[in-house]
Amino acid sequence: MAGRTELTTVETVHESRSWLFTVRDRYGEAEEAILVPCEDGVEGWINRCMHEPQRLDVGRGVAMRDEEIICPRHGSMYDACSGACDNGEAAGTRLVGVDVTVEDGRVFLTDSIYRFDHEGNLQDDGDVDENGNGSDEDGDGGPSSTSHLSF
Repeated sequence: MAGRTELTTVETVHESRSWLFTVRDRYGEAEEAILVPCEDGVEGWINRCMHEPQRLDVGRGVAMRDEEIICPRHGSMYDACSGACDNGEAAGTRLVGVDVTVEDGRVFLTDSIYRFDHEGNLQDDGDVDENGNGSDEDGDGGPSSTSHLSF
């Protein structure tokens, strides 16, 4: 998937604390991705906790505290810049990266595995719930009923 696609601006990501978009892999499979602020730039990650298939951004922005991304289901916290997790159920794991490049304050998708599909989540283009399965039966866009966290 050579080339690059302009996604958004660093300013937009820093102001909104995240930017959700959908990519397609080399087989055409859709996957959600997020941009999060990191120091003066941004980092790109697949929108999924490594403990179990829980979206980090369920459509309301990524929950962050002290430059860490918080999983809304179990509270594991990932470093926004490195993707590493050293606590909770996901301890010892690392988020799957999505290569992006920043030039003149603009963010470009430059990953050889993924191509840009659209801004927003999979629901903006289909029929999946907040975990990427079926439809969202309760319609609130939040984590499943096993969640014990609220933001």
